[in-house]
Amino acid sequence: MGVKIVPGEYYHATVKDQPGEAYRLLAQLASSGVNLLAFSAVPVGPGQAQLVLFPADGGQLLKAAEKAGFNVTGPQHALVITGDDRLGAIAEIHRKLCDAKINVYASTGVTAECGRFGYIVYVKDQDYEAAINVLRS
Repeated sequence: MGVKIVPGEYYHATVKDQPGEAYRLLAQLASSGVNLLAFSAVPVGPGQAQLVLFPADGGQLLKAAEKAGFNVTGPQHALVITGDDRLGAIAEIHRKLCDAKINVYASTGVTAECGRFGYIVYVKDQDYEAAINVLRS
């Protein structure tokens, strides 16, 4: 199986940086049937964390977050990439983008023991469609 490129929307929620905050939101989303393609949490200041949510359905996420009392902003865009894990797989993605003069300003990747990888690539809005086309070619 090759590489799959999924143009993705992501949303942010800023919460108190304390035990249980991510759980509260994630549990509410799960009980509302929201399927997340990816999730991350990072500190953004004293006592605050930013939850980054990549839903399969943005409208469903927004409804569930509102019901749970979480303020969610977005959407913004990134590429969710999955593929067979092999030496140099992520380097090849960056080579294609570099050759097209598209800058990756942030990214996150992970591998799984089943021989697959997941990679989120953030590019500037003006490069988004070009990045999709370059990586799909």
